[in-house]
Amino acid sequence: MNQSPPVNLFEMERLAESRLSATAFDYYFGGAQDEVTLRENRAAYDRITLYFRILVDVSKRSLETTVLGERVSMPVLIAPTAFHRMAHAEGELASARAAGDAGTIMLVSTLSNTSVEDIAAAATGPLWFQLYIYKDRGATRDLVARVEKAGCTAIVLTVDAPILGPRERDIRNRFTLPDGLTVKNLLGAGQGTVAMEMYGSGLQSYVSNFIDPAISWRDVEWLRGITTLPIVLKGVVRADDARRAVEAGARGIVVSNHGGRQLDTSPATIDALPYVADAVAGRAEVYVDGGIRRGTDVVKALARGARAVMVGRPVLWGLAVDGEPGVARVLEILRNEFDTALALCGCPSVTDVTADLLRPDSKRP
Repeated sequence: MNQSPPVNLFEMERLAESRLSATAFDYYFGGAQDEVTLRENRAAYDRITLYFRILVDVSKRSLETTVLGERVSMPVLIAPTAFHRMAHAEGELASARAAGDAGTIMLVSTLSNTSVEDIAAAATGPLWFQLYIYKDRGATRDLVARVEKAGCTAIVLTVDAPILGPRERDIRNRFTLPDGLTVKNLLGAGQGTVAMEMYGSGLQSYVSNFIDPAISWRDVEWLRGITTLPIVLKGVVRADDARRAVEAGARGIVVSNHGGRQLDTSPATIDALPYVADAVAGRAEVYVDGGIRRGTDVVKALARGARAVMVGRPVLWGLAVDGEPGVARVLEILRNEFDTALALCGCPSVTDVTADLLRPDSKRP
């Protein structure tokens, strides 16, 4: 008897686990240390109540919005995640095609198994590029120039990973990339190999060897000086940092704790979101990632001040299950659930999602 296809993202995750090696699944799924933040990113959404409106004509609905002036079919973007080819041979190529066909944007990771040029050539929609700043500033500068030439339309600078968080699953598994896979974007600079370690995680050694732990606000200014692309800062959970980001010229902010993979017991991103949104006060766009698995989660994030959400792990589950069609199915599930949630909340469009859909006595966690 044929197995029924996944009807939600949790089922997609369970099916992906059965298709992936234990090492690959642990790498994708795992968080830092006791994985408290990993669990809280999800659990925090379940604690939020939606106070739905009634007797609103929702016979016609629009899910569209814009991000940095680019129109997307729904406020769901693909978050940057590394090493897609551990999930499927086509890797980032399949993910980029599925994103474009769904009318949304994929954020390409610095740590892709496929070069930004090849991803851009395969893409059917806009791409943003997630950037780590390397100790080798020449290599970083060259990568930024390549990103611009490839046609990416924004640079998303990760600011919450000066060193790698202690991911104990990877340490136990002595994580490294499978044979034939590299950090393709840095291969030409001699920084494309994640080596096997006698003890511990090869990725932890890679980050320690190559990523700059001295990154500071000066580097945001440096980055602005070498690119004309809009800059988004990813990994903000504090209001004061959000205000400083805007003052430093950031066009967008991603409220993120790196999927619970950096500092364990850092706050759930949906709980940090309203404070960041209030601090930004419309001067930059605010996005959020971490724990989003349902269409109702998207509504809750918008109600707390996000312009759009970003989903990471579910894309990898779809990729592992069925390549490009699997990623397309993940985005279709979220789209359908979000559409349903809008209708049942009495919201004909994204702009009708406002803070009063949450607890009337408190807009804060």
